[in-house]
Amino acid sequence: MTVTQPARPAPVAPGRVPFPTVDEVSLHCTDPVEPETVHIEIHFPGRFEPERLRTALAEAGRRHPRFLQRKAGSRWWHRRYRWQLTADADVDPVTFLAAGPGVLEAARERTMTDCPPLDAAPPVRIEAVETEDGGTVLMTTVNHTAMDGPSCLRVLATAAEVYAGGAPQSAPPSGGTAPGGTGGAGTRTAAAKPPPPPPPEPSAGARSGPTRPARIAGDTSSSASSGAPGTGNGMLLLDLPAPRRTSYGATVNDQLLVATCLTAARWNRAHGARSGPVRITMPVDNRARESAEMLIGNGTRLTEVGFGPEERADAEALTGGEAPDRAAVERLLRATMARTHTLKSESRHPLGLSGVLLTAPVLPVGVRGALARTLRRAAAPLMSTTLLSNLGRIVYPLDFGAAGRPTAVWFSAPSRMPRGLAITAASTAGRLHLTIRYSRALLDHAAAVRIGELMQQGLAACAEAAEDAEDAGHTGHAGAAG
Repeated sequence: MTVTQPARPAPVAPGRVPFPTVDEVSLHCTDPVEPETVHIEIHFPGRFEPERLRTALAEAGRRHPRFLQRKAGSRWWHRRYRWQLTADADVDPVTFLAAGPGVLEAARERTMTDCPPLDAAPPVRIEAVETEDGGTVLMTTVNHTAMDGPSCLRVLATAAEVYAGGAPQSAPPSGGTAPGGTGGAGTRTAAAKPPPPPPPEPSAGARSGPTRPARIAGDTSSSASSGAPGTGNGMLLLDLPAPRRTSYGATVNDQLLVATCLTAARWNRAHGARSGPVRITMPVDNRARESAEMLIGNGTRLTEVGFGPEERADAEALTGGEAPDRAAVERLLRATMARTHTLKSESRHPLGLSGVLLTAPVLPVGVRGALARTLRRAAAPLMSTTLLSNLGRIVYPLDFGAAGRPTAVWFSAPSRMPRGLAITAASTAGRLHLTIRYSRALLDHAAAVRIGELMQQGLAACAEAAEDAEDAGHTGHAGAAG
């Protein structure tokens, strides 16, 4: 099946494009201490030709005009912020770095500290870091006010087509895995099982209410003893076996949600934190990523999956022992199936009705910005426990000719306080690439490693017994920036 169609050049629209709701709220709440950056890290087995990559990316930008945008000048009394579309890039977004000690780690650190400015197009930075083994890592940093990870990946997929000669690229066989952002990250065999039964009806308590959710307990004991400053974000990268859909229909996304819930609950119990319902923010992306006309920008809507009343009876079985009880985990998975089925089928604004009202062009942008920051501070106690973003199986081959196809793809989203923890998943080449991104004001590197271990333990508890033996012994840390 041809997944990526060659994009046709589109003329740059005259005039300016008003900021959508998500872009404006993101701009209002920008914090220089914890920049709104999206990190995309793609590992390739071969080397790139610098000018050829620059030419391919420039052509991809012309085919996706919203990639080449900058924030137009504005004053506090204006009623809207606007994007100015440009015919060409204002700055060269590509830099090549030779292999050397600490070069990759430093580039990874910059994805969390150095946010590309909005006043120069494109608001993206790509550092091609050569590795000692002859490969290359494309370390991409995106200003999240301008676009999200799937949008930038779509542009990179078009650049791969141009770089490799312009022919449409076909994705490797997927065995029927859904390509959506929350539809499951694992690959499945083509030998097929019967379709899963419909999910159970959600119970009355499945919807999260206004109850104050659990907060991730802070642990910076290791960094405090060394005197390291607790500012900005850190991240931990994990390379794991790709989970599979269970025989009763729990998707990889359902398993990731349950594993994240178990991680938060078990972590908090071990640290003596106040008990409370775990709430997980889950972005849902309904864009057709295979289409050349995919919307470039911030195209996801945020939903919340609540865990609480239904799990109280199983709290001890889920969090009390050395590992979660499998029967209790299966009950939690079945309940989660119903919750996600309902949430994904809903149609609502990306940030809800409150976001639409907050960004309505009635008051000047300066006043709306002050309101947005005030409301964010006031709503902080009700913010979800953590964020889980599952981009699913990478549907693009990203074949860059002699540089090859990706061997690993990691993403990470900002993890600002008070949430302080974001978990992002993507799958390629039969592997699950998981990123634990954390605020250093809440956690240090040693704490992130422990959270990564709890996440692996939760995923193992979600897997069915037949898969446990197959996947045993294959987990491990791929890298970290701490």
